[in-house]
Amino acid sequence: MSAVNGMTPLYPFSAIVGQPQLKRALLLCAVDPSLGGVLIRGDKGTAKSTAARALTGVLPHIARVAGCAFNCLPGAAAACCPVCNADNASNTAQQTVSAAVPFVTLPLGATEDRVLGTLDLQRALKGEQNTLQPGLLAAAHRGILYIDEVNLLADHVVDVLLDVAAMGVNTIEREGLSVSHPARLTLIGTMNLEEGDLRPQLLDRFGLMVEVTAPREKQLRGEVVRRRLAYEADPVVFAANWETQQQDLRTQIAAAQAALAEVVLDDALLDLISHLCCEFEVASLRADIVMHKAARALAALDGRARVTPEDIRNAAELVLPHRRRRKPFEQAGLDQDKLDDLMQQHQQEDRQQDQPPPQSSQPEAQSEAGDQSSSDHNEAEQDGKPDNAGANEQVFHAVSAGAAPQIKVERASGQLSAVAGRRSEPADSGRGRTVRVVADSNPGHLAVAATVRSALLRSAAEESTVISLQSSDLHGKVKVGKAANLILFVVDASGSMAAQRRMEAVKGAVLDLLTNAYQRRDQVAVIGFRGEQASLLLAPTRSVDLAEQGLRELPTGGRTPLPHALQLALETLDIAARSNTSAPPVLVLLSDGKGNVALQSGNDPWRETLTLTEQLAARGIPALVIDTESGYVRLGRAAQLAQVLGAPCLTLEDLSADMLALTIRSSIKA
Repeated sequence: MSAVNGMTPLYPFSAIVGQPQLKRALLLCAVDPSLGGVLIRGDKGTAKSTAARALTGVLPHIARVAGCAFNCLPGAAAACCPVCNADNASNTAQQTVSAAVPFVTLPLGATEDRVLGTLDLQRALKGEQNTLQPGLLAAAHRGILYIDEVNLLADHVVDVLLDVAAMGVNTIEREGLSVSHPARLTLIGTMNLEEGDLRPQLLDRFGLMVEVTAPREKQLRGEVVRRRLAYEADPVVFAANWETQQQDLRTQIAAAQAALAEVVLDDALLDLISHLCCEFEVASLRADIVMHKAARALAALDGRARVTPEDIRNAAELVLPHRRRRKPFEQAGLDQDKLDDLMQQHQQEDRQQDQPPPQSSQPEAQSEAGDQSSSDHNEAEQDGKPDNAGANEQVFHAVSAGAAPQIKVERASGQLSAVAGRRSEPADSGRGRTVRVVADSNPGHLAVAATVRSALLRSAAEESTVISLQSSDLHGKVKVGKAANLILFVVDASGSMAAQRRMEAVKGAVLDLLTNAYQRRDQVAVIGFRGEQASLLLAPTRSVDLAEQGLRELPTGGRTPLPHALQLALETLDIAARSNTSAPPVLVLLSDGKGNVALQSGNDPWRETLTLTEQLAARGIPALVIDTESGYVRLGRAAQLAQVLGAPCLTLEDLSADMLALTIRSSIKA
């Protein structure tokens, strides 16, 4: 029975209720680790992490050398491994042991040194040559690297994973080290879509992807609860009760691994794989390769020597959804009806090749069926025409104003502190990749290896037998990093936006700005105001898809409670500031400025608006005002608000510009 730290057994993989596609994807990665791993997407509390961790309980053990920190394959030692390359390593029969497959968790806050490996300080202090202290990538070699909430992983760590996943080798060129070692691992990542999506480069590295949802049937949900409570009451007894099923799975996986090389995939099915990838507009050739491997693994797992079209279909459902070319805000997934049609076409072509030429009556029947299908399709189109029943709801569609504008946040003149957002790259940052090491008697980030090396060299030059550390030996790391900005959209949805259908252009403008936020991995929040008050349509999130959905469904009508919206914006920004994010928020206000609903009865709405705008300006928040006013006679209220904020004021037509630069006010203290 597999256990955590040798104590509590893991939840048995075979005891997981439902989730057939998730279990299938994980088992395929067990059969063929070269698939590249699996990305598990789904809501909170859907057993994503439980399933990933439980996989190790059914994996056959691997052979390794006792005490090896690099998980070397016996007889194929890494050049930098001191254990496998020791003088007494010739008798590998005594040193080779059977061990569980490594399962290494990569924390979100892990540094590059911890992931890649760093200088072995113990050996360095003894005066030995520079040697590598292995990191998490070495520990995960020939095993699983698990990343919970992988979409929140820092960019500099993602870059490291991309290099290693592509090459299967971890190369370290830093701190006097020049070392490489194998790092062939299976990536398993979990994520919640509400926190945003992954970078496309990392997304493509996951061979398979599964969407996980909680069961909708009450019987299944009840069984999940019963098994979980039984496990928590006595994990040892619960695991023992499932040991027979666990052993059956281990035997099945081991047999599939042994038979995988003999599984045959015909050329006709290879053509089908390529055809599916082309039809679903998959750009990456990795999809074809992974689907080929996944289909063979499916056949091996079922104990078959040949791949079937059903294997191709099942593989496509795991390989194609996250690689299909799609636009920003378009939901990931696979059109099941289209997949069914393509598979049926393939089956018909196979039957036509295996049978003699069809008789003359068959094309006529097919033509009649095609005509009937076309007729049915036309009738469906006519039946599906939108009616005007909902016209009174005044829900306008978005009409794009042009290309997505690029918003850049610049440092104000005379300001000492840098803007630590993705829209600017500061010279130094609290987190991020290390770009260089400098001598510093009071470093903010101590460069341990460089400091020790300096002390060793100085002691050697002084011919001292005692290694001492002085302030002159201290070195610090200079890091460059980026954090996501929070883009807060405050959108006027009052009745005046219905005039000349301005709400279409307003929604289109926000949609263009959301596209820019999507590309830069920003957080977004949306406040809409209409009627008697404003409401937070979307709390700060990295999922711009949710923002786009809420915007499209936003109705238009009623009065203009602009003071309410600005007060809610202040509250939202204060909450964001307390979250200790290093990147500043950016405020985008879309309105004509004609507020007519006061916070307190009897007050002047315009005076309240100016007061709240001054409070926003005092916080020095970068802002952009988009004036939605139209007509020959204009009050220019939005321009006045922009002047108070110290922000650019643009019209909807101005959004076709290539670049919008927002500068933090120079009056902000460092």
